[in-house]
Amino acid sequence: MGFLKNICLVFILLSLCSGFGFGTDVSYDGRAMIINGDRQIILSGSIHYPRSTPEMWPDLIKKSKEGGLDAIETYVFWNAHEPLRRQYDFSGNLDLIRFLKEVQAAGLYAILRIGPYVCAEWNYGGLPVWLHNMPGVSDLRTNNEVFMNEMQNFTTLIVDMAKKEKLFAAQGGPIIIAQIENEYGNVISNYGDAGKSYINWCATMAESLNIGVPWIMCQQSDAPVPMINTCNGWYCDSFTPTHPNTPKMWTENWTGWFKNWGGKHPHRTAEDVAFSVARFFQRGGTFQNYYMYHGGTNFGRSAGGPYISTTYDYDAPLDEFGNLNQPKWGHLKELHQVLKSMQKTLTYGDITDTDFNNSVSVTKYSFNGTSSCFFSNANETSDAEVTFEGTKLVVPAWSVSVLSDCRNDDYNTAKINTQTSVMVKKADNEVEDAQSGLNWVWRPENTKDTTVLGKGTFSANRLLEQKTASNDVSDYLWYMTSVDMNEQDLMSDKDEILLRVNTSGHVLHAFVNGEHVGSQWAAYGTYKFMFEQKIRLNHGKNQISLLSATVGLQNYGPKFDSVDTGLAGVQLIAKNNDELIIKDLSAKEWIYKVGLHGEDANLHSVESPSASKWLTKEIPSNKLLTWYKTTFKAPSGTDAVVVDLKGMGKGHAWVNGKSIGRFWPSFLAANDGCEEICDYRGSYSDKKCASKCGEPSQRWYHVPRSFLRADSNTLILFEEVGGNPSKVNFQTIKVGSVCANAYEGRSLEISCHGRTISAISFASFGNPQGSCGSFERGPCDSESLISIVEKACVGKETCSIDVSLKTLGSSACGGINNKLAVEATCR
Repeated sequence: MGFLKNICLVFILLSLCSGFGFGTDVSYDGRAMIINGDRQIILSGSIHYPRSTPEMWPDLIKKSKEGGLDAIETYVFWNAHEPLRRQYDFSGNLDLIRFLKEVQAAGLYAILRIGPYVCAEWNYGGLPVWLHNMPGVSDLRTNNEVFMNEMQNFTTLIVDMAKKEKLFAAQGGPIIIAQIENEYGNVISNYGDAGKSYINWCATMAESLNIGVPWIMCQQSDAPVPMINTCNGWYCDSFTPTHPNTPKMWTENWTGWFKNWGGKHPHRTAEDVAFSVARFFQRGGTFQNYYMYHGGTNFGRSAGGPYISTTYDYDAPLDEFGNLNQPKWGHLKELHQVLKSMQKTLTYGDITDTDFNNSVSVTKYSFNGTSSCFFSNANETSDAEVTFEGTKLVVPAWSVSVLSDCRNDDYNTAKINTQTSVMVKKADNEVEDAQSGLNWVWRPENTKDTTVLGKGTFSANRLLEQKTASNDVSDYLWYMTSVDMNEQDLMSDKDEILLRVNTSGHVLHAFVNGEHVGSQWAAYGTYKFMFEQKIRLNHGKNQISLLSATVGLQNYGPKFDSVDTGLAGVQLIAKNNDELIIKDLSAKEWIYKVGLHGEDANLHSVESPSASKWLTKEIPSNKLLTWYKTTFKAPSGTDAVVVDLKGMGKGHAWVNGKSIGRFWPSFLAANDGCEEICDYRGSYSDKKCASKCGEPSQRWYHVPRSFLRADSNTLILFEEVGGNPSKVNFQTIKVGSVCANAYEGRSLEISCHGRTISAISFASFGNPQGSCGSFERGPCDSESLISIVEKACVGKETCSIDVSLKTLGSSACGGINNKLAVEATCR
């Protein structure tokens, strides 16, 4: 008995000394991640907790698990958690620990990419701007002691928080992998020896935190041991790990692309995403993460860029609102099921590659008498007939067939057997009448102090860089100076004087003596521009006030943190006969004010002391720098809610005091560059399969249900450039119709996801042509098919049809693999 007590005591002491309880052992070798002694395939997906709400997290995670994922990956957003030095925020949708516990509760692993530089199209790449302004900091993300001390402080804070809640796998928690830094290998050459020293320090610092699970460094070919180098991109099948004893890992498979103001609608097909995944596992990959699995929304001022839109939908398997993005979600789910059935063979099997030329190959994995095969055709135009060990298969161009037993074609990446859901936006009938005539009140932004009196809070005898002056606590910074014109001045008698401003502040509004003289903003991708406007100056004192606005700070690139924003030069130019007179104002005394008067007064908040001081008469439209307010009733039900801001210009929106992000529906995408037909074949880029040319880059803005109240709700808009609020309305997003096709021998399943299948608008079995929304009957078809499908589906939320001659009847199509195509309406 005493012996057993001593044994128990030893185990307790060992547990306490190690700092971890009885947990999960996570390691790796050259083939795969090893969890509790077993090599495993890990299928992961990115969900960024600040881009949704805590109320959405459980459903997002549940749908991810149902889609076949093993893990949820997230970055940690330093500037959101530490907006001011040593002042931390982990509340609301910044509650990282709560998010990780939701992942754990669902029985999934977590991948914690601490960074803390994240890129992610997030403002300033996730770095706090106050770092930029600290004494002793010349560049960030390099061998700078001040920066590294701050980085270590935040990284340690996050690790300690996770340890305290026992969230690392070695403690029994969900976190099986952590990441330090991010894509530094893409820019390290710009930092020279200091960059190499920095990345070595990152590895040493991370290892010193003793988290008990592996660390990774993505896009870091010279990752110091024991860091694991990983790949990011649209395709990573050709990636080879730096060290032979580390697995082939893909931390970012870009499921689509982000949208920018002035940009078209990006789309990456389900076929191409599936092709990239299958190719990766064919060529030895065993860990793959979708970036993004749910993209979400850039609330507040979190969008980076510059010019990243408020929606971060990313064409991910779960859309911005958490709905299934079909067919992408379902097509990938089917692939995951097949890959998981091959897990042992893929992670332990011997590998044989056979090249059939013309970009056609077969890879066979063999283990303990079992085998699994990938038949791959990377040719962009030609299908391939492949015969391998007695198995004959036609593999469509740019596709992979996966055969779990090397005999039967379980899955082909180009053949989608999952429904396509067509989402529609509809007004709530119960509140539609009220929404059609929202009652607005308004008030102008108070600009007298800045545009007439030139009052600010600090001054300098030069033009200050905007991040330096504002610490990025607002998008807006006023630059103000005065010019005295006397009779001796050569410009004093000139009727026209040119005001020239060189700026990289994204947007500029110019005022002279209280009058607005012009506005201008940069084109996407070119953020330095020259503003020129003819003005008239009075004798005596003249007030020049320039409002510079940023639209998200740069988040990527070598030394991106040092890219200037704000005004760089201001000149007055006139002609005296043939002589050019230039008065450079750049070195004059400039008065500065950070932010707007309305921001100082918290006009976006329903609890603002100024909440009652709104005007009710003569609601203006197309008026610069104007605040609008209205109340509305929340749409009934549980469907996602959006506000349609068509008619508005550019600004910021709040619902019940909570920011739903920047808006800019007046910024239209270019009229060219869209494709009527999207061909999945061939390598993807963000220019491929683009749509919605000539339309607003973003017209609808997500209003999370948790932001809404059961009774009355308040919408506040700050309109920067001028807009008309009369067209603003609220709508819900739901499945309007579904369509699907499936080949003979499979089942066709359709679902209206909470709604009812009300009608079958198309059904054909045989050789139907076209695609979802434009199906047409082929030359041969099964008779009486509509009635068969109606009987199986109408009046139900979900139905399943066996695609066979027995169920559907003869198609009269000889010698082909029959296909069933169905379109249904949801009610």
